[in-house]
Amino acid sequence: MVKNHLDKNGSFTGSPKPPRSATSTEASRADQHSRNSSQEELDHSLNTHIEDAKKLSEDIDRFVESLSMCHDKSNPPEVPDSVDTFSKIVESRIKKYNSCENATRFCKIAEEDTCFIEAVTMLSKLTNSLSEFPSGSMTTRSLNLTSMVLQRAMTFMEEELRNLLEDSRVSSNSRILKNSSFNATNLLDGEQCDLTLSESSGEEEYPSYSPDVLTRMNRIASAMILAGYETECCQVYSISRRNAFSEQMKKLEFERINMEDVQRMPWDSLEGEITRWIRVVKSCSTTLFPGEKRLGDSVFSDSPMISRSLFSNLARAIVIQLLDFAEAVSMTKRSAEKLFKYLDMYEAIHDLIPTINESCSNECENELKSEISATGDRIGESAVSIFCDLENSIKNDVARTPVPGGAVHPLTRYVMNYLKYACEYKGTLEHIFQQHVKLEESNSPAKLKPTLEVETENESPHGSETVAGTTPFSIQLVTIMDLLDTNLEAKSNLYRDPALRHIFLMNNGRYILQKVKGSAEIHQVMGDTWCRRRSTIVRQYHKNYQRETWGKVLQILSHDGMQVHGKVVKTTVKERFKNFNTMFDEIHRSQSTWVVSDEQLQSELRVSISALVIPAYRSFFGRFRQYLDNGKQAEKYVKYQPEDIETLIDELFDGNSASMARRKT
Repeated sequence: MVKNHLDKNGSFTGSPKPPRSATSTEASRADQHSRNSSQEELDHSLNTHIEDAKKLSEDIDRFVESLSMCHDKSNPPEVPDSVDTFSKIVESRIKKYNSCENATRFCKIAEEDTCFIEAVTMLSKLTNSLSEFPSGSMTTRSLNLTSMVLQRAMTFMEEELRNLLEDSRVSSNSRILKNSSFNATNLLDGEQCDLTLSESSGEEEYPSYSPDVLTRMNRIASAMILAGYETECCQVYSISRRNAFSEQMKKLEFERINMEDVQRMPWDSLEGEITRWIRVVKSCSTTLFPGEKRLGDSVFSDSPMISRSLFSNLARAIVIQLLDFAEAVSMTKRSAEKLFKYLDMYEAIHDLIPTINESCSNECENELKSEISATGDRIGESAVSIFCDLENSIKNDVARTPVPGGAVHPLTRYVMNYLKYACEYKGTLEHIFQQHVKLEESNSPAKLKPTLEVETENESPHGSETVAGTTPFSIQLVTIMDLLDTNLEAKSNLYRDPALRHIFLMNNGRYILQKVKGSAEIHQVMGDTWCRRRSTIVRQYHKNYQRETWGKVLQILSHDGMQVHGKVVKTTVKERFKNFNTMFDEIHRSQSTWVVSDEQLQSELRVSISALVIPAYRSFFGRFRQYLDNGKQAEKYVKYQPEDIETLIDELFDGNSASMARRKT
């Protein structure tokens, strides 16, 4: 048992350590000397082995040259003993590699491994030269030996390449565990060559093999290709990279769904699948495909055609899988809410093309571009169909009951918000509609042009001549605006009061104008000329309202007809004041329940009414109030002071009836 002690300062200590004996010190020095001697012997052995291999390689090189100069293949030169020795050295090196416990055994000692690769390359040349001589000759035994050793070397390299490629997936799991609640720092050994995000920078690196691992794979691939084992090398690489790519797809939560399931899927679920699909396609365009191309170029830097072919095969399989889903989506039942997801898909698909152009072989590039364009066209046609269905929605929106208070109609809000969001995809929609026109022209060139001419010659407030630029998409936008105007005109006739009819049209016209001005994209399509013309139309509704409502009021307040033979007639004064009170009360009672939700328009209306009515009433009041007797008779006929009129006008268009709630734009 170790005793505990208190030192002079009262600190808690254990038993004091005994002093190191002289014998212990001498033993330690002996161990260190022994280790140094062992390392020196290892270095000497390694240097000797490398020198021997180099000398043998020179002998083999001379023998290969002599074989190539032998024109009589039936009489080969004598095979030197160095061939057997050289083959056995290579085989011994393979056994030494295989005895290593690590998953990756290659490139631990750079000089030794360089010598090994050179030896394997030389062995490959030797085997090829020996194979040119007939079976049964004196070279047959040596050919069998070199072929066997070369096969073992290639098997080792193939396995080593597979391990290096698979290490990335193991290290990826290691890094995930490292960042979890478990302390798994030392769970896995091997190179840090994972497929996840870079820990140091936080930026996505794919695939993040270390430079050392890339060098190993490059040297192995080059050696295998030189030895004639290109097929085996490419097969290992392709299988590994496809598996790694599939793992990335799973990490992005994308799984292959067959067409029937897509067709049956409710929109809420399908929308989520589309979102994941878009994320995968964008990741392929920006990260995964460029990363795979860089990896292939690094591993097969000496064979660019092989690198391009391998990437093309991988990209083809992935792109076709992605396009299958897009095709299935384009065949689902169309509805207005799907438009924006379709446009997102269209953009994502076309973003693949630059990556394909830069990375794939010409044959694969043309094939995939054709497939991508065809799928994009189908998605685009679906988007055009959905957008054009908006026309039918407007035409079929037939109301029997007017909107209370002449407020902005829900159809107006829906259509304008829909167009606003659609115009955020202006560039995409311009391209889609342009492609649609080309398709229509190719199918029926005689049908499309008259349609466009009708739209251009239309005398509606939105005629194409007022639009900033006449394109198929802008014409479609004008068509929708025309249909909305026609629909609103029909709905305005549901109001019995002509003044309220103009308030309704003014409200909706102003809402449309503000939506266009508030969206840079839709304003760019419609242009300033259209906005000015729309403003003129809204002002005309304003004037029509004033004429319908306040024209009769101004007639009552007119000084005409107030005198007979130069004298003011009191009965006429009383009748005029009484009629004004009745009419103003009715206007205030009804129009205070009307709705003008645009605050600026509401203010403009009140100011214009005040400017029209108050001066007229003040003048009439000042001129004829004196002809009424003071007291009760005056109070009976003069209900409002001029200041009261101004206050009551400011209460108009508030929608303050119990049945009305103030609407927001």
